[in-house]
Amino acid sequence: MRDVQSQLRQAIDDGQPVVLCRLVETRGSTPQKPGAAMLVYPNGAQAGTLGGGCVEAEVRRQALRLLLQAKPEIMTFHLDSDYGWDDGLICGGRMKVLMDPVGKDAATRDYYERLFSVAEQGGTEAIRIEGESHELRLFDIDSKLIASLRCDQNLADEAIAASIEPFQQRPRPRVEQGIAYLPYPPRCRLIIVGGGHVGKAVAALAQEADFDILICDDRAEYVTPERFPSAQRRIVGKLEEELPKLEIDARDFCLIVTRGHNHDEEALLRLVDRGAAYVGMIGSRRKIRLIFDDLREQGISEESLAAVFAPVGVEIGSQTVPEIAISIVAELISVRNLGAARSRDLRSCDR
Repeated sequence: MRDVQSQLRQAIDDGQPVVLCRLVETRGSTPQKPGAAMLVYPNGAQAGTLGGGCVEAEVRRQALRLLLQAKPEIMTFHLDSDYGWDDGLICGGRMKVLMDPVGKDAATRDYYERLFSVAEQGGTEAIRIEGESHELRLFDIDSKLIASLRCDQNLADEAIAASIEPFQQRPRPRVEQGIAYLPYPPRCRLIIVGGGHVGKAVAALAQEADFDILICDDRAEYVTPERFPSAQRRIVGKLEEELPKLEIDARDFCLIVTRGHNHDEEALLRLVDRGAAYVGMIGSRRKIRLIFDDLREQGISEESLAAVFAPVGVEIGSQTVPEIAISIVAELISVRNLGAARSRDLRSCDR
């Protein structure tokens, strides 16, 4: 949904009728997973993708039919020889797609406006995929119902809310008793300390992986909009002054990639044991050992130091800056999706 959010918002603002096609359930091998979305315009143009190939063309054709009827529909596509991909690939799975015309109907427009907010802040959408009603319910991050569409009664609201999985478990889309649950986990913030080559490369990749970026460096020329165009926040100042000011919680990831040993140590001192989901520091094992020894003398506990990911990144034999950035972002995604403990288990297998 986040992939087509800006286009759908623009269509709503312009009064442009479109059909929002969303993958709500899959079985077997499919090119996309639940939550994938595609917009279809009256002229046949599209934004987003459900995986391409013949099935996407059929979804587009059916969406144009529904656009005239202005009624939602759920269709099931079996990825067999009838819907083989253009290159001959046959996935063999099944895709269930909700096709929802979004036009001038105020209730529909209002619902999707609320969905935009949930997609950014976190929450869960519950879609009834059995029967003819195609009910939509939207819950905030605390599982409180905040919007609904095509729901004639609210008797099911409490039961549906009780089935929502907590975001601490990083839930995945699922179907239960005819309801498709599409979670929108709150975006995580990546605090990058150091605006050099590695920090710049990591920021570009991490933004594509749905991290919000904060960059901090004591050199103004390294914290510019040109170097970090995707950053939500850019901080210039002494690390010992600026880092303690940051409010850090369990959705924050902290990456230390400064230009030198002393700056790395200063940053780690200010970020360790602050409640972040992840603290990682680049550097050789010798440098890390020296920094850890210094921090022990300053009263940092062994438990706190053990929680630091250092050396940082998944072991892929990286040598160039792009390769290092890939290894780091892979580790960030692993911790976000699997948790720190599981990610450490994987590190121990690799190293």
